[in-house]
Amino acid sequence: MRYELLGPLRVRHAQECFSLSAPKMEMMLAALLIGSDRVITKQQLVTELWGDRPPRRASAAVHVYISQLRKFLATAGDPEGRAIVTKPAGYLLRREGAGHDVDEFKDAMRQGRAQHASGRLEEALHSFDRALSLIRGPALDGLAEGPVLTSFATWAEEERLECLELSVEARTALGRHREVISLLNTLIAQHPLRETFYRQLMLVLYRSERQAEALQVYRSAQRVLRSELGLEPHRSLRRLHQAILTSDRLLDLPAAS
Repeated sequence: MRYELLGPLRVRHAQECFSLSAPKMEMMLAALLIGSDRVITKQQLVTELWGDRPPRRASAAVHVYISQLRKFLATAGDPEGRAIVTKPAGYLLRREGAGHDVDEFKDAMRQGRAQHASGRLEEALHSFDRALSLIRGPALDGLAEGPVLTSFATWAEEERLECLELSVEARTALGRHREVISLLNTLIAQHPLRETFYRQLMLVLYRSERQAEALQVYRSAQRVLRSELGLEPHRSLRRLHQAILTSDRLLDLPAAS
């Protein structure tokens, strides 16, 4: 049995994949899964499902959803009904060895960061690619209302973006900078206020003998940041701009030892 939360929530068992069609049930299972092996109170579940505007019979609705979730999990690999445990204060989801894509993502990121820091770039790139392969889409897309689900969705997106940044860094350091130009253009269009992507695109364009385009990326970043935030680019971006203007040799790819 394996829970997957990095995309539309689903449960896998053997070769089968099980999904929930009811959004409230999906939200409840997500909340229990995020807090797995810890008691989630009934009030916490009410907040996650309805925010600060719960229906009058919210507590009864939670009880019904829990019953339906138990039936769903029974078909998805928990036939004995042991996964969801009722406690005096609320409910607890026991993983008991079940797989979880979030755990696998965290492990891959942890390994990738350590490998990157120690200069093992090929290994790091493999770890980052493995982490990215686990992401099937936005986590809890459009479902998060309460603090637990909202916080998780924010964390998942931030980790995805950091993983992409680190993957680009590793490829660039390995001399594979031309591979990431298209990706970086897409990421800038999607996240126009994230300066890291501008910096990375400027560097890879410069190393691809496209100095004029690299300078144009800086002007674009400057225009967007001024317009949206009333700010100038961060000093790291400004330093890179100056280095490109002067063709600073420090920007060249280090020669292999």
